[in-house]
Amino acid sequence: MASLNKLYVKTFERIVRQLAQQTDSRLRPWVQERTEIGSTRNWPRMGQQSMAAKAGPRTPTPTNDSTWSNRVSVVATYHGGDSTEQEDINQVLIDPNSNIATALGNAARRQVDDVIIAAATGNALDEAGANQVFPASQIFGDYSTEIDFAAATAVAAMFMANDILPGEYEKVMIVGPQQARKLLHIAQATQSFYVEAKALSEKGFVENWMGFTWILSNRLLKPVAGQITCLAFTKRAIGLQVAKDIWAKVAEDPSLSFAWRIYTALTMGAVRVEDEHIVQMQLKDTCTVA
Repeated sequence: MASLNKLYVKTFERIVRQLAQQTDSRLRPWVQERTEIGSTRNWPRMGQQSMAAKAGPRTPTPTNDSTWSNRVSVVATYHGGDSTEQEDINQVLIDPNSNIATALGNAARRQVDDVIIAAATGNALDEAGANQVFPASQIFGDYSTEIDFAAATAVAAMFMANDILPGEYEKVMIVGPQQARKLLHIAQATQSFYVEAKALSEKGFVENWMGFTWILSNRLLKPVAGQITCLAFTKRAIGLQVAKDIWAKVAEDPSLSFAWRIYTALTMGAVRVEDEHIVQMQLKDTCTVA
């Protein structure tokens, strides 16, 4: 590792300070997760049934063929690594291998969020190999307005229009820093009539509002400067296939003078399973304070 000489014994600093970073997956608890070995996985879907009036006595029993389909997740492997020389271990006051493994683990957990966001915003593969684009009916906004009370109620109404009623499913809203800041300037999001004031006063962030759990993410898509694609969904929206969960290995490499090699990898794939359970909020990524 070329930059490791910066840690050689020159000061009494004994702790490596990991730079500010997201250290865990914030979205993984909000998807359907299945541990399944294989390059792909089918996520079965069944369409709605309907009823008809009975025409008279001794009417033949109706047969309404159910509509079945599959969405398909395709896994990919993501990995990262670093190395340290044997002599480096004896010239620093901290354990570089442990800190490198920690940093790689953080990166792996962030990668899980990236896989989920890509599935939430991109095309969804079906069993015929065709790409299903994100439905326009599930998109709110056109990047011209900031988040506000009207936007939050409009998204809630979109779920209700799909018969996803308040309290029926847990819903999450993923926003960026500008949207989190704007919430603090929306009266309906900060008054105790609408939110739990204790949580707001302790954490300085609106965590639960309008039936959504609000999550801050710096990994959302930003098509161009000043635009952001925020997401709202239930746990039925995204399927996460875990072919091999995050793992790490630290070992000596005999081909490189027995240098220590630190390696982390994961094999996962995600797909949008139920379009009705997800909404994109295409917002202006600014915060105008009156």
